[in-house]
Amino acid sequence: MNKYTKNSDVKVLYLGTPEMSAHVLEAIIEAGFTVVGVVAQEDKEVGRHHEMQSAPTKIVAEKHNIRVFTPHKIRLDYSFATKLDFDCIVCLAYGQLIPDGLLSLAKVGNINLHGSILPSYRGAAPIQRAIMDDLSTTGVSLMEMVSAMDAGKVYDVAKVSILPNDTYTLLCSKIAEAGATLIVKDLLSYANGTLEGHEQNEKEVTFANKIKPEDEHLPLIKNCEMTIAYIRALSETPGAYVELGDKKLKIYHASLYSHDVLRAVGEIIPNKKHFLIQLYDGVIELLVVQIEGKGKMDGASFLSGARLGDHAFVK
Repeated sequence: MNKYTKNSDVKVLYLGTPEMSAHVLEAIIEAGFTVVGVVAQEDKEVGRHHEMQSAPTKIVAEKHNIRVFTPHKIRLDYSFATKLDFDCIVCLAYGQLIPDGLLSLAKVGNINLHGSILPSYRGAAPIQRAIMDDLSTTGVSLMEMVSAMDAGKVYDVAKVSILPNDTYTLLCSKIAEAGATLIVKDLLSYANGTLEGHEQNEKEVTFANKIKPEDEHLPLIKNCEMTIAYIRALSETPGAYVELGDKKLKIYHASLYSHDVLRAVGEIIPNKKHFLIQLYDGVIELLVVQIEGKGKMDGASFLSGARLGDHAFVK
């Protein structure tokens, strides 16, 4: 007889931070698995008033009276885990590299939900990079956690469609739904050693590098299609931006307006009803924007108050 006969037999230490990870945590709890602790990033200051905000996973854990740990640097501080009794670590978007010493504490093993179809898009930003590349399909992989980044055995995969209007925020929700389904379906089998996996083909590996602050600056050298994809990939957070005068103008939604090429790249085309930007192969309309120091607004409303005049540019 297998050691684990029902979900509640499996003791889980869960590592994760953002909203999508909280959704998966909630699914694991509702499926009856025993979550002995949740590890999340530290509370952080948000907004103009610098109010402290807890990680979404911490909020879920506290709702269910589950212990929460928020080490500043987990590679230096995981002593809390030596006092816990757990079979598996389950991780989704924790935000720090997990040290081997912590991984070695699990009785059965350690698994991660990664937001791509591995071995494609290993790394920190698989969801954003898939949208930037204008893919129509991505997915989530249930994989073994090993020392090398996202290099472990893959146990299961769920494909997720990327629709033309999907933003990073929307696609995160889809990935979370798919990931929740995978982990609830597979975790008991994994704990019992009956979930078969396969090694990744190293020849097919691609990487999804972290989104750095400089990556948020929208490159106007791309065509209309790829520029819109770039905007979608950073919406709703952190938001792609262009420079308008001495301020950053964030762009959250844009669409193709025409294939006309009548002005210089980056020039704002005069129009009372539409906020239009010339690119090298056409014109895009900025639908939702936010100038530094102000709230979000539709493009037309921004134009009516901006008084930009003729021959204004973004860069």
